Amino acid sequence: MNQPVYRRHSTPRLSRRDFLALMSASAAGLVLNGCAVNPVTGRQQLMLLSEEREIAIDREHSPHQFSADFGISRDGALNSYVGSLGAGLALHSHRPGMPYSFQVVNANYINAYAFPGGTVGVTRGILLELEDEAELVALLGHEIGHVNARHAAQRMSKGIFAQLAVVGAGVAVATSEDRQGLAPLVQTLGGLTAGALLAHYSRENEREADDLGMEYAARAGHNPAGMVGLHRMLVEQSRHKPNALQLMFSTHPMSSERLATAEDLVVSRYREEQGRARHRERYQDNLAALRRLRPAIEAQQAGEREMARENFGQAEPHLQRALTLAPDDYPGLLLMSRCQYGLGQKEEAARFAEAARAVYPEEPQALQVAGIARLGLGDSPTAHRYFEAYERLLPGNPNITFLKGVALENMGQNEAASREYLLYLRQVRDGGQSAYAHQRLVEWGVLSPPPAQPPTR
Repeated sequence: MNQPVYRRHSTPRLSRRDFLALMSASAAGLVLNGCAVNPVTGRQQLMLLSEEREIAIDREHSPHQFSADFGISRDGALNSYVGSLGAGLALHSHRPGMPYSFQVVNANYINAYAFPGGTVGVTRGILLELEDEAELVALLGHEIGHVNARHAAQRMSKGIFAQLAVVGAGVAVATSEDRQGLAPLVQTLGGLTAGALLAHYSRENEREADDLGMEYAARAGHNPAGMVGLHRMLVEQSRHKPNALQLMFSTHPMSSERLATAEDLVVSRYREEQGRARHRERYQDNLAALRRLRPAIEAQQAGEREMARENFGQAEPHLQRALTLAPDDYPGLLLMSRCQYGLGQKEEAARFAEAARAVYPEEPQALQVAGIARLGLGDSPTAHRYFEAYERLLPGNPNITFLKGVALENMGQNEAASREYLLYLRQVRDGGQSAYAHQRLVEWGVLSPPPAQPPTR
């Protein structure tokens, strides 16, 4: 049997037509205030999103990003520590009444991010690179700064922040007629490509968030010099581990100017505060459990680098070492599942994904990965059960809607599959998955074929 040919598809973007639709109150529920007073600067600015809409967007999308990042860490003490620091800073911010939430996520890459309603995620990868509490405070303060200055809302209002919907990011469609030829590119298995829902800030936004982060740190009694340490670490990491910082650099543009600015502010504006304690020992104590995982995480990072190049054979030993060191680590199990799928070992891919599900049953990504592996094995009924279980845990991912349609089609239930494909097309209009769903619906007579194009002269 010939192997199906797969095509890689990028994340669908918001078209101009879709953006104009979203700008209407009836289509997206936006409150078209026109202009609003910026809570930080006090100046009028274009702002089409109300605070209530910012919070709603946050609550809708942040769970999907957390799942793409292998879920929230189950280290309750670490999450409590990070949460208490963030909450203390937020009280001294310009928008203390926002529903802030601070979570450590299991991703290995180096980054932190904020959604517009105050949800902040910090990866375990960046926590391992920070030296002390002052640097963590700087990181959290920076993200709170983005929320307070309403940077994501500004960019949405200008039409720059295009990821307003959870979109399919990782499923490729076979060009052959073989219905079993539907499978993901293994390096993008998961709910979303990492960072697909995050705002991409300008350098001006970053400078303002740095400034606010230092201000909030000083107000809350911390040492604002942590911002200098944070930027020095990022500059150093960019020299030695540039791949680990790709997402941070795309969402948070870096420059040596930001480090120099922080250094200048410490010796000028914050001269008196720079002598405050940095609490290195307290920071390291709270990271004790995570630091014990460091060798396994570093092995996973090496495996992820190889998988990004589609070198699955080279990735496998790194991931095996990671699981030897930490057999029940959820990201390690899912990364090995992806690797095995890339090697063509679909049964092993399913086994590792199902082991991940047993380790962390509240986190849905393992269900998607296991379902895709079961699809690849021709076990569509089990795959469909996994996709339905995913949807119960985390509704709203169109990828799952599409995959349910694929499973139902493979089971010969075309009427049920057509309902899933129609639902998918209401959410995502562009990309190979959409083209496939539309093609099937035309073939089944559910949709009319597109009008014939006149011949070109």
